[in-house]
Amino acid sequence: MDPLGFTRHDHDQCRSHGLHSAEEVCAREGLSLTPQRRRVLEILLRQHRAMGAYDLMDVMREEGRAAQPPTVYRALDFLVSNGFAHKIERLNAFVACAHPGERHKPAFLLCRACGAVAEMPARAITDAVRAAAESLDFALERVVVEAEGLCPRCREAKPCG
Repeated sequence: MDPLGFTRHDHDQCRSHGLHSAEEVCAREGLSLTPQRRRVLEILLRQHRAMGAYDLMDVMREEGRAAQPPTVYRALDFLVSNGFAHKIERLNAFVACAHPGERHKPAFLLCRACGAVAEMPARAITDAVRAAAESLDFALERVVVEAEGLCPRCREAKPCG
């Protein structure tokens, strides 16, 4: 699994793949990708940055769609619980999954300047945390890996010196 978000790629294909994967999983699992859930996913897929529920509602209202907090939060809960989106805890925001349909535990790189988010594999990180917790007889329940810094584009725009 390659990190995605800061690398050049065909963003139209990325969006199309994310939506197609969600449709396939829903059909296979008997899940309902309602118009509201689908629209929230489409909006998340347009970006490689985390968006809060109210950011999503603003976009939907600009499009002339009715958007109330409970329905947007329910859509986000569905998307997260089925692996189509992830919650970025640090920002209390959401991002479309870069690898929908794959079982994985991601880590996130958050650009503090532009808000871009890259998803990357976290297996080695979580394995190290799990081993450290076990050595301390700590009952680990959940690991969230979110690192903040500057993406390549923002780093180039703000050279050190």
